Amino acid sequence: MKKILIIEDDPFLNEMYATKFSQSGFQVELAVDGQEGLKKIRTIKPNLILLDIVLPKMDGFEVLKEVKKDAQLNKIPIVLLTNLGQKKEVEKGLSLGADEYIIKAHFTPTAVVAKVKEILEESWPRTRPRN
Repeated sequence: MKKILIIEDDPFLNEMYATKFSQSGFQVELAVDGQEGLKKIRTIKPNLILLDIVLPKMDGFEVLKEVKKDAQLNKIPIVLLTNLGQKKEVEKGLSLGADEYIIKAHFTPTAVVAKVKEILEESWPRTRPRN
């Protein structure tokens, strides 16, 4: 079972995405701020991270930078899931190493799950645990 970590400070969105991913066969972990998210990334080493940008304590860009500079974590695919849709934010997120940039208002939860499945299939060899 693939583990997804959702780092999102909105309780309604957390619940909605957690339900949708659970129904699709994923194990879901939640974090409500950037610091908690980073701690959980290091602890559970999820197969994929859904990361909001506007977060308390540490924003999503900072979390993304921290993950990408850690050799043990930098292969984990990260999907920025946010309402910040300005071109400069999209470019910044992708240049920092995000695998995908999804604007919440443009995607249904079902479409987000489909996109995550697609990314996990594409990235499987690099995220596969080593024996």
